[in-house]
Amino acid sequence: MSKSLNRVKRHAADMDFSLQIREMSVDTHTAQQAADALGCRVGQITKSIVFLGNTSGKAILFLTSGINQVCPDKAAVLAQEPIGKADAALIRSETGFAIGGVAPIGHKNPIRCFLDPHLQSYQTLWAAAGTPRHLFPISPTDLCRFTDAIIGDFTR
Repeated sequence: MSKSLNRVKRHAADMDFSLQIREMSVDTHTAQQAADALGCRVGQITKSIVFLGNTSGKAILFLTSGINQVCPDKAAVLAQEPIGKADAALIRSETGFAIGGVAPIGHKNPIRCFLDPHLQSYQTLWAAAGTPRHLFPISPTDLCRFTDAIIGDFTR
């Protein structure tokens, strides 16, 4: 079993969260692929978008609905620092995940997190569980609580 998947499971267990991971038979790198595989709305897919805080030098996680895109200008205002593109190496070193499987929980290092308010319009969300083929359902309330996310407008 994947180290990344195990880390997500451990983090959920540490929070007393019963994780119901689903392994998909197809890749779910994109929100559309994940929604198609699950048979849900694209908006229910939680994308984990990582940016680099240009002042702090740290990764910043933006959890957004599959139908939205992060607006870098709004995201920078919310993060209170200029942001830039995070490369694959930074994402892997800060979160422990590869692009396409970044989970909202189970990171190797603490990470500041912001949540798209649009995600609150669904009862059930789906998020990556550490690999491009593993997803788990979670409520918006639990997602916010388990990630210590700040809810704010950072989308286009």
